[in-house]
Amino acid sequence: MRICPLCSSNQTPFYFEDRSRSYFQCCRCKLVFISPDQRLDALSEKVHYDHHHNDPDAPGYRQFLSRLALPLLERLASESKGLDFGCGPGPALAHILREAGHSVKLYDIYYQPDLSVLDETYDFMTATEVIEHLFDPKKIWAQWLNLVKPGGWIGIMTKQVIDLAAFASWHYKYDPTHVIFFSRATFRYLAARDNLKVEFIGNDVILLNKPLQ
Repeated sequence: MRICPLCSSNQTPFYFEDRSRSYFQCCRCKLVFISPDQRLDALSEKVHYDHHHNDPDAPGYRQFLSRLALPLLERLASESKGLDFGCGPGPALAHILREAGHSVKLYDIYYQPDLSVLDETYDFMTATEVIEHLFDPKKIWAQWLNLVKPGGWIGIMTKQVIDLAAFASWHYKYDPTHVIFFSRATFRYLAARDNLKVEFIGNDVILLNKPLQ
């Protein structure tokens, strides 16, 4: 029996199999995920991430991140305090948000492993191309909710599952560090369960607003 790593449901039937991995989908939250025994070990995962070369000053990379930065900035009060969770070795999004007058702290399990920043609370937090890598999304999601103050924002970038036909030819699943895959239904489930307002911006940006009370 496979337990959903996000909502702990045990109703997770087989979804798809490709050349290297098997995928399952939770009947409750619609998360698609692989078995734990098909994940990379920490060393192999770090080696894979080290091949990413995201220059914070590269115009193309900044334009990519602007898909999250711009709608988030429209919703933030001036001089807000934020956290870029999973910032990687080149925290370009933090640079963009700082340029707009906000303060942004950094956390990354490999590149910015300062756990003290997780003991604070923030007006907003961001996770760009992070959520699909999480081994324990249930724990991390609860952590994210606690990091954000009432009235605050969670900004996420991730590609999302559309349907089985699209998943079958989806290049996104071939990245060996991508172990879980959200859909709009998954985010709507979390929003309803945790009393959040969810907004979908384009195909890969999700903004969640925490209620004031």
